[in-house]
Amino acid sequence: MTILTLDTHTFIAAAPKGLRAETTGLTPAEFFDRYCVQSGPVRLTDWAGAGHGSECTATLEFTDHLRSVAAKGSPVAALTSALYDEGYPVEILQFHQRHTSDGTATFVRCEFNGRCGWGAALADDGGESTVRAMISSINRLGARS
Repeated sequence: MTILTLDTHTFIAAAPKGLRAETTGLTPAEFFDRYCVQSGPVRLTDWAGAGHGSECTATLEFTDHLRSVAAKGSPVAALTSALYDEGYPVEILQFHQRHTSDGTATFVRCEFNGRCGWGAALADDGGESTVRAMISSINRLGARS
């Protein structure tokens, strides 16, 4: 698993217009702390992916157990299904992904527990970036319903 060193200015510039407007006035550090939450009830503990459209495996950590999720192609459907099975019924409302000089930046606006909010991530691999952004959104929006 590779998480890149974050150039927050490049990362924020890659965000969709609506999220940039929502975060006007935040410092880059505040943006990262608010939208790239990797601690909470769901964590990604391992990632293996071979690039866009390839097979990938994610290991998710929940409060009392681990769960592996495998997918071919985009990991979004597999992750969404696994999260639903674990009691985290998340719906993706908006998805924005851009390749930057630092890696793949992903911004996902999700609905979970009756609340909506953004999650963001940056990683070498678009699949890992997507998974991390989805988990960040869930962790920002709260614990299990």
